[in-house]
Amino acid sequence: MSGWSFALSKRWFGYLALVVVFSIACCLFSWWQFNRRAEAREEIDRIDSNYSSEAVPIDDALPDLDSFAVDQKWTPVTVTGTYLVEQQVLVRNRPLDGNAGFEVLTPLQRADGTVFIIDRGWVAPGSKQDYPDSIPAAPTGEVTVEARLKAGEPTLPGRSAPEGQIATIQLDDLAQRIGEPTYTGAYGLMATESPAADIQPQAIPKPIRDEGPHLSYALQWIVFAILAFIGLGWALRQEYRVVNAEDPDEKIRAEERRKKDAARTRTDAEVEDALLDA
Repeated sequence: MSGWSFALSKRWFGYLALVVVFSIACCLFSWWQFNRRAEAREEIDRIDSNYSSEAVPIDDALPDLDSFAVDQKWTPVTVTGTYLVEQQVLVRNRPLDGNAGFEVLTPLQRADGTVFIIDRGWVAPGSKQDYPDSIPAAPTGEVTVEARLKAGEPTLPGRSAPEGQIATIQLDDLAQRIGEPTYTGAYGLMATESPAADIQPQAIPKPIRDEGPHLSYALQWIVFAILAFIGLGWALRQEYRVVNAEDPDEKIRAEERRKKDAARTRTDAEVEDALLDA
């Protein structure tokens, strides 16, 4: 077997199939990363358009208890009512500045009896126990809250929490706990409350406008797919040289390569001697 006829063997068709499958997988991973970047860009757009916009009455933003559209995320709303302090719960394992703590959820009952869940902010765990040393009290009486909308969270299998705490902000579960008509489409991250409590939980910071490394990862996967074909071509060329080692033309090319390799590996002293000889 000489020339390129070896490339038509089953072995090389197998190599080609393997490279094609690998490249398809790389393209799928790249496509996934592009989609992740698009999602991140959409989130940045929501932050830019909604976070600092003028607050609207909750009835305008959420006409029904289960109303909420993803484009409403971070939209400020105003709601007036009375905190149901006895129904307050803590959400476990909430990070802030690299520390795991709790977020304080206090239901706010409106004059019509409906309840909107307010996330009043973050508190640190206790110094000696997995529970805050103190939780800032919510103001009593009627209060007007400005809060930014967020969707509820799914239930995480296997996650549990002790009495008075929850693992995720699952609004349907909270509605059952409260036993009153409760907004289940969204809850609110508190921005302000009036009148304000003397001491408040630490405010949840504004989300970071960061699309992440998805674009670079997507391009890397494309490069990997290209390199796979380059590697296949290199391996094909190397076997061609072995198979055709006795071909006169290939012998000449092999000798030229040997000389070039020898030239690249010469020491500085050898180069200097060659120049003097010349």
